[in-house]
Amino acid sequence: PPNYLSAPRNRPEGKVLETVGVFEAPKQHGKYETGQLFLHSVFGYRGIVLFPWQARLYDRDVASVTEKSENAAGHGSKEVKGKTHTYYQVLIDARDCPHISQRSQTEAVTFLANHDDSRALYAIPGLDYVSHEDILPYSSTDQVPIQHELFERFLMYDQTKVPPFVARDTLCAWQEKNHPWLELSDVHRETTENIRVTVIPFYMGMREAQNSHVYWWRYCIRLENLDSEVVQLRERHWRIFSLSGTLETVRGRGVVGREPVLSKEQPAFQYSSHVSLQASSGHMWGTFRFERPDGSHFDVRIPPFSLESNKDEKTPPSGLHW
Repeated sequence: PPNYLSAPRNRPEGKVLETVGVFEAPKQHGKYETGQLFLHSVFGYRGIVLFPWQARLYDRDVASVTEKSENAAGHGSKEVKGKTHTYYQVLIDARDCPHISQRSQTEAVTFLANHDDSRALYAIPGLDYVSHEDILPYSSTDQVPIQHELFERFLMYDQTKVPPFVARDTLCAWQEKNHPWLELSDVHRETTENIRVTVIPFYMGMREAQNSHVYWWRYCIRLENLDSEVVQLRERHWRIFSLSGTLETVRGRGVVGREPVLSKEQPAFQYSSHVSLQASSGHMWGTFRFERPDGSHFDVRIPPFSLESNKDEKTPPSGLHW
């Protein structure tokens, strides 16, 4: 029998489930198309794929396994090789945003505005970047299955297509403009003591300020507890190296004003932040300090990632002009 995906109907007791759609078999090969409905396997929200892009995934866990075997053979290599991996730009269903707000920032995608105010940063709510394996695909007969202010601006229903939602010209134009910035993204991943850290940096553009150039990046970080022991993030410790020769240290409590608890029931937390340099490239790395229930602490490595602005020849990303 097909597996039905259900969600609580808006009733005060919240116990009534209604059918949302029918689960499909996840794709082992190939990628999901624009218009694919899915449930996020980690955060549990309903969403729809806007478009896929290819990222280079630098997985230090895989690298350390090969290092060990090569070291045994007497010749070790520290190089982490990038592997092509599919990611998706998606819309999150607004009805699910309140339920995931403690686990993931739902105002995920920020842009430098191309307006007179040269320092404007603004967010489009309810957009996310999702890895291929996080997608649990489903189908629905509903013509507007996802509630999001951009759904009908970006997609239209076409019953002759599978999936039955196709990109409108506005989505194609927006993708065309912003896709190059996502296309070449690098994703960095490393696990320390069963805590996996994934970082996706994005170059956001350059601004001129007081006769100097300031380059901006945004980075999206996901923390995942792969163990059953409850841990809590207490501190962050960043090192930011700029090509201009400066090395900055940033220490602070928690992340984005929170000290998330990662448990078996709620294993993941995701947030985004920004960094600016007065040079066109640099590097960031660091550690997150976690606390165990017994009060002991341990440090989790944030994989080093580079901040590159090699996309300067392209127009910086722009938001939507309503």
